[in-house]
Amino acid sequence: MRVVAALGGNALLRRGEPPTPSRQRTNIRDAAKALAGIAMHRLVVTHGNGPQVGLLALRTGTGPDAEPLDVLDAETAGMIGYVIDQELGNLLPDRDIATLLTQVEVDIDDPAFAAPDKPIGPVYAAAEAERLKQMHGWAMARDGAQWRRVVPSPAPRRIVEAGTIARLIEAGVIVICAGGGGIPVALSPGGARFGVEAVVDKDTTSALLATELEADGLLLLTDVDGIYTDWQTPAARRLREVSPDALSSWTFAAGSMAPKAAAACRFVADGGRFAAIGALTDAAALLAGTAGTRVVPGDGTAVWYDD
Repeated sequence: MRVVAALGGNALLRRGEPPTPSRQRTNIRDAAKALAGIAMHRLVVTHGNGPQVGLLALRTGTGPDAEPLDVLDAETAGMIGYVIDQELGNLLPDRDIATLLTQVEVDIDDPAFAAPDKPIGPVYAAAEAERLKQMHGWAMARDGAQWRRVVPSPAPRRIVEAGTIARLIEAGVIVICAGGGGIPVALSPGGARFGVEAVVDKDTTSALLATELEADGLLLLTDVDGIYTDWQTPAARRLREVSPDALSSWTFAAGSMAPKAAAACRFVADGGRFAAIGALTDAAALLAGTAGTRVVPGDGTAVWYDD
């Protein structure tokens, strides 16, 4: 079975945790244990970078000599991919593992460039968010009771290295790729690629990659145990199985469950057998269909755990 497993950025650096190398290493070690449990399949691992790329942008500052976001995307993809590769390799010493920097083509005219909405970096109180906005010219948006920096998040159109990834997994290699949603690039009129100032949504890229690889399943691994309707209300219920049509009828939090639900629907609508959303620690059970929320082909189907 071909499986694309997408690790959420907040599963690697959880909300409220100190952004230290030791804490991220511990979280990635836990993630590797979960991935090792499904490594008997032809496995491709993607991962987020929202907390990490925002922190790196803070360190590099702004101005004409600051590193652009596409370079920061590449740096964080290399950093996180290296640690995942090493921790997974320690658990699977007999498997070949490769970490691949991955370019993702976007449309330079995508309206997302005029409406930044992808949260990156840490959360701030209102006063600190306003100070950083004035200092750096950053766009800020609410994240619960606090604020985060937001950047453009154009839609991915093509995975440049998809053919290379396909050849690697056919050779039995576990591939870690599309870190942070991939490195966003656009095409010049002459066909040359160039980096753009954006962060592509990791779940959307993972769905596109899974479709291009003709994967059987897409796992969207996060820090919650599934999709809930009426989230954070007394009427909240966890979905067990749902069709894209039914799932699309509900509204979920932007920057949180909404992109995961949309990515799952897109992959299944494009011919995938199933997508599953749930806790990272439940990766094997998600693949088996005994945990999380499974999105499957159908017309209006929705089944809850308490049915």
